[in-house]
Amino acid sequence: MDNNELPYVVSHFPQVKGVKDIKSIGSGLINRTYRVATDGGDDYILQRINHHVFENVELLQHNIESVTNHIRAKLCARGERDVERKVLRFLRAADGKTYYFDGEHYWRMCVYIKDSHTQDEVTADSAYLVGLKFGEFESMLADLPERLDETIPDFHNMEFRMRQLRDAASADKAGRKAEVDGLIRSIENDAEEMCQAERLYREGKLPKRICHCDTKVSNMLFDSAGDVLCIIDLDTVMPSFVFSDFGDFLRTAACTAAEDEPDTDKVRFNMDIFRAFARGYLESASSFLTPIEIEMLPYAVMLFPYMQAVRFLTDYLNGDTYYQIRYDKHNLIRALAQYKLYQETRKAVSEMKQYIARQVDKAGESFRLIL
Repeated sequence: MDNNELPYVVSHFPQVKGVKDIKSIGSGLINRTYRVATDGGDDYILQRINHHVFENVELLQHNIESVTNHIRAKLCARGERDVERKVLRFLRAADGKTYYFDGEHYWRMCVYIKDSHTQDEVTADSAYLVGLKFGEFESMLADLPERLDETIPDFHNMEFRMRQLRDAASADKAGRKAEVDGLIRSIENDAEEMCQAERLYREGKLPKRICHCDTKVSNMLFDSAGDVLCIIDLDTVMPSFVFSDFGDFLRTAACTAAEDEPDTDKVRFNMDIFRAFARGYLESASSFLTPIEIEMLPYAVMLFPYMQAVRFLTDYLNGDTYYQIRYDKHNLIRALAQYKLYQETRKAVSEMKQYIARQVDKAGESFRLIL
C-alpha cells in the first residue's frame, strides 16, 4: 500500500481525529509501524500486521486485548498512578474489532505513549530492570482467567525444533549434511536432556505460563527518569514455559559477541548480566514460580542458544530458506556461534545455580533447589 493511502486506513478507526502527519518509524523486521500525529490530544501508533508470520490475526488480537485489559485492571486495583502510560491501549475499528482488514492487509492502532523512549544497550542496571519488569509482567498474568493460544505454534518447542533438524538432515536438500555431520552428532548427544521441558510438561510436573516470549530491553518503554513505563511488542505473548522469557533474554544480552561472530573464541557468557537479570526476575516472579521452575532456570539459559543453533543449522541444511543471509555460509556461522554459546552456558551451570540459591535464600522463599 502506498503511504498516500494510509489516511484511508486510519479513517476506519473513528476515535482518531485531525490527522496531520503519518510517518514511518522503527526498524522492526516483522510489522510495518507508523506514528500518526494529530492536531490535538493523543498521537497514535499504526501497525500493519505481518499475517504471514501471525496467520491467525483474530487470535493474535484476542491475546493482546486479554493481556492489556488484565494488566490495566491490576494496575487500577492497586492504585497505580498514570495507568494509561503503563499499559498499551488499542483502538477499535468501526466494526468493533481491534484491527481493520483492507482486503489485503491487517492493521491496528494504539495510543502513542508520550515522553517515552526505548533503548538497545544492555548494562547490569538495565538487565536488572528487564528481569524485574518481565517477572512482574508474568506475575500479573499468572491469574489471567481467559484462555490464550499460541500465536506462533511450537515457537519455543525444542522437540519440534529437533524434528525439523532431523527432517532437514534426512532430506539434505542443499547437499550440505556431510559438511556438518560432526555438529549434528554433538547436538544429538544432548538432545534428550535439552528436550526435557516438554516431557516434564506432559508428566504434569512443569506448568506453562503466559509469557512475553521476546524479552529484549528494546521491548520496554522508559520515561525521562529512566524508569520502565510498560512492556511493548505483545505479538508473541502466549502460553509457554517461563524459560522462554528467562533464557531468550540472556541468549543475546549475556553473550560477549554478535549472534553471527565467526571467531568463536570471542563468544563468552557474561555472568554479570546473568546475575543482574536473575536478581530482578526472582524479586518479582518468585511469588508464583514453582520449585522446579526455579531449579531449571540455568537449563533455560542453556536451552535458548542450543535451540537457536538447531534452527540456524536446520535452515543451512534446507538451503537458507528462512533466515536472511549476507553470504553463503552465514547460517552455518550463526549455528556455530550459538552452539559455542551453549557450551559456555553449560560450563556456568554450577555458578548459576549457586547464585540463584543465594537469591532465593535472601528472599526467604521456601524453595528447595537441587544443586
